[in-house]
Amino acid sequence: MLKIVHAPAEVLTKGVRPVAKIDKKIKQLVYDMEETLVAQVDPQGVGLAAPQVGIDLAIFIIKPTLSADTEVFINPKILEIVETKESSVKSQKKTETEQDIKLEGCLSIPKIWGPVTRSGKVHLEYQDLTGEKLTKWFTGFKAVIIQHETDHLNGILFTERVLEQKNKLYEEKNGELEVIQ
Repeated sequence: MLKIVHAPAEVLTKGVRPVAKIDKKIKQLVYDMEETLVAQVDPQGVGLAAPQVGIDLAIFIIKPTLSADTEVFINPKILEIVETKESSVKSQKKTETEQDIKLEGCLSIPKIWGPVTRSGKVHLEYQDLTGEKLTKWFTGFKAVIIQHETDHLNGILFTERVLEQKNKLYEEKNGELEVIQ
């Protein structure tokens, strides 16, 4: 199992290199990343980018639920984002009590949470583990995870998104969330 790198590690804040060749070494890295992601339980992880395990390569995996198959994304590029904003912060048309606010977190920034408005639909170009180049639309929670993991490949942490959207960051202490910024 790989060790998850925590902020402020430099590998988390710089860009990555493209994967030149999908060979045994890359396949082993993906297998090890999957093993590492599945082992995360408090909190459960839903995605993991190579920089989070100290590797500056353009690879991430997602596993939106425990029963979902792991999906592999090599050299991903977001081609288009459809601004649906149905992800982290639900529609403002609802009343404050009806509003379903979801907090985003990150395995590389333990116990820190914050709302991030992300699109519910993205068009992604990437390679799978066989090297096949694919172009596909992703919606809902998968689209949110893909945006979070793509940010990792660009050296952007979710906390930056929280603050640029003028939202609050929370720290989990003794099972409670306290505003920290």
